[in-house]
Amino acid sequence: MNDEFYNHLLNKPDSTKAIPSNTVIADWALSVINLLYPQHSRNLFHTLKEIKQHALKLQEELLQIIGTSSDYPYSYSQHLAAQFFDALPALYETLNTDIQAIYDGDPAARSEFEVIRTYPGFYAICFYRIAHLLNTFDLPLVPRILTEHAHSKTGIDIHPAATIGEYFHIDHGTGIVVGETTTIGRYVKLYQGVTLGALSVHKNLAGSKRHPTVEDGVVIYSGATILGGDTVIGHHSVIGGNVWLTQSVAPHSTVYHTPTITVQNITQNI
Repeated sequence: MNDEFYNHLLNKPDSTKAIPSNTVIADWALSVINLLYPQHSRNLFHTLKEIKQHALKLQEELLQIIGTSSDYPYSYSQHLAAQFFDALPALYETLNTDIQAIYDGDPAARSEFEVIRTYPGFYAICFYRIAHLLNTFDLPLVPRILTEHAHSKTGIDIHPAATIGEYFHIDHGTGIVVGETTTIGRYVKLYQGVTLGALSVHKNLAGSKRHPTVEDGVVIYSGATILGGDTVIGHHSVIGGNVWLTQSVAPHSTVYHTPTITVQNITQNI
């Protein structure tokens, strides 16, 4: 066997750090979701003491995740873990607005319970909002692990650094891509196959505003592609399906394209 090759693997940087697996990290986030929405799982809490003990357990798990995935001192990792759970009430309120937007915006939704238990859009939004909060702590790796988990489960790819306002509605969702520097306002609705991307992927653009800004009340229909950091979709606009946009549009715009469709009726002689 090639000892030099295997020795290289043995001495690979960070190979000795006991970072939890992606599954463990994703399971922790799912446990947070189940804490906020017990109806998402079968684990119901019956007393205040019980729910507080569970929250403290999850905080300890987050402390371990932060400690093993970063170079932060233990005391600062403790501070960040506590800060996350201090921010949980605000995160919960924001997620409640997302549930409301999905329920109000989808005639097929029969209850908020159905949204929580069955909608892949809400699943992806939950993981995004948890990852985004952790991303504000400048944590490496963990936020991306969470959003990539949601991506693998739902086909919805939201970068944890993207900024998304309240009452966010993803309908169907498969194939949605939301880039790192995207800014999305409140009451925005995205359908499947929407891409909010960059015009260029050159590495020297890292850290710059590369992805679009979508203002409040915008609806973007399936298959639309909107590219560029200078591209602004004005508030309360409607972007039609399969539109390709690399320039800004004014508020209250309707943008669509007109493909030529030919329907030929063939009458058969009997």
